[in-house]
Amino acid sequence: MRALDLKLVRDLRRIWAQGLAIALVLACGVGILVVSTGAQLTLTESRDAYYERQRFADVFATATRVPRTLVPEIERIDGVAQVETRIASYVVLDMPGMLEPAMGRLISLPEAGPPLINMPILRSGRLPDPLRADEIAVTEPFAEAHSLLPGDGFTAILDGQLRRLTVTGLMLSPEFIYTMGPGTLIPDDRRFGILWMGQDGAAAAFDMDGAFNEVVLRLTPGASEDAVIAALDILLEPYGGTGAYGRDGQISHAFLQSELDQLAAIAVVMPPVFLLVAAFLVNMVLGRLIALERQQIGLLKAVGYTTNAVAIHYLKLSAGIGVGGVLIGWAIGAWGAAGMAGLYQDFFRFPYLVYVPSPAAFAASGALGIAAVVIGALRAVRSSVRLSPAVAMSPPAPPKYGRGIVDRLAGPLRLRQTTMMILRSIVRWPGRSVVTLFGVTASVAVLVGSLFTFDAMDEMVDDFFYNANRAQMTVMLSDPRSRGIIEDARALPGVLEVEGHASVPVRLSHGSREQTLRLEGQSGDARLIRVLDPDGRAIHVPPEGIALPATLAREFGLGLGDLVSVELLTPPRETHLLPVTALTRQSMGQDAHMDEAALFRLMRQVPQVNRLNLMVDEAELPALYAQLKQTPAVSGVMLWDETRAQFQEEIQRNLATSVTIFAILGILITFGVVYNAARIQLAERAHELASLRVLGFGKGEVAYVLVGELMLLALAAVPLGWLAGYGFAALIATGLSTEFVSIPLVVSRGTFALATMIVLSAALVSALIVKRRLDRIEIVTALKQKE
Repeated sequence: MRALDLKLVRDLRRIWAQGLAIALVLACGVGILVVSTGAQLTLTESRDAYYERQRFADVFATATRVPRTLVPEIERIDGVAQVETRIASYVVLDMPGMLEPAMGRLISLPEAGPPLINMPILRSGRLPDPLRADEIAVTEPFAEAHSLLPGDGFTAILDGQLRRLTVTGLMLSPEFIYTMGPGTLIPDDRRFGILWMGQDGAAAAFDMDGAFNEVVLRLTPGASEDAVIAALDILLEPYGGTGAYGRDGQISHAFLQSELDQLAAIAVVMPPVFLLVAAFLVNMVLGRLIALERQQIGLLKAVGYTTNAVAIHYLKLSAGIGVGGVLIGWAIGAWGAAGMAGLYQDFFRFPYLVYVPSPAAFAASGALGIAAVVIGALRAVRSSVRLSPAVAMSPPAPPKYGRGIVDRLAGPLRLRQTTMMILRSIVRWPGRSVVTLFGVTASVAVLVGSLFTFDAMDEMVDDFFYNANRAQMTVMLSDPRSRGIIEDARALPGVLEVEGHASVPVRLSHGSREQTLRLEGQSGDARLIRVLDPDGRAIHVPPEGIALPATLAREFGLGLGDLVSVELLTPPRETHLLPVTALTRQSMGQDAHMDEAALFRLMRQVPQVNRLNLMVDEAELPALYAQLKQTPAVSGVMLWDETRAQFQEEIQRNLATSVTIFAILGILITFGVVYNAARIQLAERAHELASLRVLGFGKGEVAYVLVGELMLLALAAVPLGWLAGYGFAALIATGLSTEFVSIPLVVSRGTFALATMIVLSAALVSALIVKRRLDRIEIVTALKQKE
């Protein structure tokens, strides 16, 4: 090995602890980048392969009842490659061992065999016999939740008729990778499942002989989706079409895409924080090392080593630390991405989901990691190459000491001399202090930005389950009914309060923006389902105009008083220009609201309801459940207490894992910054601290000078970290918000306090580790050291 290479190995061995601290911080950034991009690639490739093999549809449409004679006209739409029609309906299920009613979505299978679009995969058993109206196949997760096997059975209400159904097979479908029932927030395989039945059996059960109510399309390459949707809407309009939509409106695909968008946001927001801190740390450590080796640098140049050779030597030293950090980050990233793939398998029901390492992700993260430490080293290296041999071999000019601003301001306070030493050190070495300040600020920011998710979830739960939705149960009706059904519901066992609500599908458009959503009719005296303003206060919907979610209004560029086009997707299929008269807050979903009377005047219909919201006596729940299972008008039941408990349990479990990870990352940043700052100070001030011992100061007083400065800087960084953390939380809230979930920006005092406690504890531990080295310093040796 060449002499400089031998020196490189010795230098790395000498600063191994500081180098390891930097490498761990760098590894965090590299690991997050590998995990997020790896998980994103895994989901994307698994989804695309699954869609292609099982022929996932490009366009979906629903209607009330469409004659099958319309199929040839649909096939003639320009850009349509394949058409498949089916019958679909929500049904109530009476599952063995389950007191409350479950829900299912029953879908017909073609007469000739399995579907050619959205082809399900048969996992076990066989397809239902087309000639048997009592045979069904079910989704595998639903079967697993109820321990169902081929040959088992349960009871269902099909269009008001009680039917005993027999399971023949278990299936997975690309249409239901993420299976959510109506009104639910996360998949609940125990209370909601997908059922497949033969075409003839479904037609007989729902009185759909010679007709269908859903159609799915595959498009030719290059076809215009918007043009196909517009043409399909025209054909289905006379038959109660509610508006066709592409994959972006399909619930399963949309939730999967939102997860991919969130992973992309994490890859952009998180890694730069750690890479930037690592760059600062390398600059701090390498700058100190070059200062200590000033005479060695001059000697190297004097004996013939070129300036470039010396500069490359120190750049190689920083790259060595970077390589260590990158390798650790790759290992963490590969392990984390594989773990994420297993976690996603619990949420997204793929027949296969295997993590495949991405060479591009590893290469990009490695290049960024090495670039970060090399860029961080450039400033320190530049100072070494500018020295001529004669100047480098002579000691640096001693610093000028005198009464400064600290002495003038703190003099009247009569502070202890050790405290004055701390304040003078901070002011006289601002560069070193700023690096420590920045690192601790970043640690607090990372923790605030991760811990705020608990506050956001609490706010979302409060909004959705307590402030906006006070009902215990929602009963979905198979068809819209007159308001007289509210009185019928009051007679059900245990019902204490009933409110009827109606909603219709609409298409909003303003300028170039367009979106399909539900328009909710809101009664002025509603108590169970309320509308919240942007500040979370319950409001009455104005008697005229339309109320829009504030997030949707921003996307559309709408404000109060602006006009928005509202196209009714149910009869009378008219378009109206309505003023925006209120803005609302919705953490989950995006629904527009309108005064109920105004809505039905717009539709020129008598008021109707399509769902009932109930408050019930829990002691009467068994009798109520039994009655609902026997009621033909009921197509589904949503139990909000169970939904809330499941949502909170799932979210808390996932958040606890992620926040633990981010807490570790924050601790690593703090440790890396404070430990390196303490080691550098110890090396620079060993002579000074030993002199204090000679003058009679005790070990504790001397340690106070070192530890006190670091803790004072950490305390000063906390408020800055709060501000940076709030901004970081805003970035995360924006990046993780989707069409279905709007993350509120809420940071509680408890979050600030917990982040502060974690960072200050990590800083104190780091400083105390270095204090042990201080206690072991030999006074005589330290006094012989050159300052």
